[in-house]
Amino acid sequence: MNFEDFIIPPRKIRTENWQIGDKIKNEIKEDSIVLLFLSDYRGANGDADSQEFTQIRREFYKLSQLDFDIPIVDLGDLVSGKTPQDSHYILQEVLSACHYKHAIPVVIGGSNDFAFSLFSALSFHQKDINYTQISNVVSLKQDEEIHESNFLSKILGSKNFSIKNYHHLGYQKHLNESDSVKLIKEVQFDIVRLAEMMNSTEKTEPYFRKADLVTINCDAVESFNEAFSINPQVNGLNKREVCAYMKEIGLGEKLKSVGIFNYNIYSDSQLNHQLLAQMLWYLIEGINIQRSHPKEKSFETFFVLIKDEQYAFKRDVFSNLWYFGEDENIDNCIPCSRSDFDEAKRGFLSPRFTRN
Repeated sequence: MNFEDFIIPPRKIRTENWQIGDKIKNEIKEDSIVLLFLSDYRGANGDADSQEFTQIRREFYKLSQLDFDIPIVDLGDLVSGKTPQDSHYILQEVLSACHYKHAIPVVIGGSNDFAFSLFSALSFHQKDINYTQISNVVSLKQDEEIHESNFLSKILGSKNFSIKNYHHLGYQKHLNESDSVKLIKEVQFDIVRLAEMMNSTEKTEPYFRKADLVTINCDAVESFNEAFSINPQVNGLNKREVCAYMKEIGLGEKLKSVGIFNYNIYSDSQLNHQLLAQMLWYLIEGINIQRSHPKEKSFETFFVLIKDEQYAFKRDVFSNLWYFGEDENIDNCIPCSRSDFDEAKRGFLSPRFTRN
């Protein structure tokens, strides 16, 4: 497929040599970060008219490139298809090209159902996907045509997909059907309320550590001054918290694809553009830090006795990150936090550690 027929290249933006825009390329590079912008919001009852992302790029390009080593690519803006299904198909083709080059695609804009395309493209290249979503709503509707209220049920229910773990972070009780939340819990996927994510990333960082795919619904971010998302909310992650989580996403050991959906591309607010740009910057910073970590790891092991049962926790000496499990292969241990270890010493062991 010739991507030139489906992607509008970004406009030239003048930058200084210390700014991140000075190092951005326009072709997919091996082991790079690839940015791609979407205008199709039909999955959220919006339109698919081509939008202007130049103001967001201006805010992003002028940020510092620090000592980033990883190549950064801005492919441009994806042209919407005649139907939402066409847009999904085109996007999946572009994403697959990124995966072939071991690049990490970061999709910005579009309605939240495009998470389905990210999952579908990645599932072509690997099995047993760990998927973490930050979203204020959990919707498992069963309609035929894909949209933001049923894409999750299509992922979880598809016989063609292989999902190992699903983590849903940031849901708000007053916005959700109790049956959907109950079902997620019944199938033993993790679901975390917004209140548990506020002020610190420590408790929920483990849900990003081994995630292959992470998507962020901007509806989970509180709006200020002007609507940040196309479904603005008065409650949500604040601007500092969401940037901190973007860095945690980048620090993930297995990260292969990221989506930032439902952003209000119709906004004229410079503050909104700045926040989205800085979210991207912190994601890239996290990825750069992760790639600088030593490949060989060493661990300290701690044993905790609870009701005559002995449990093991491991601490990565370099990163100070914690794991639950005694297996010598750390990939077979469960990412956890220091607070999980402290709770275990007090006699409480999280149920997620003892699931079959």
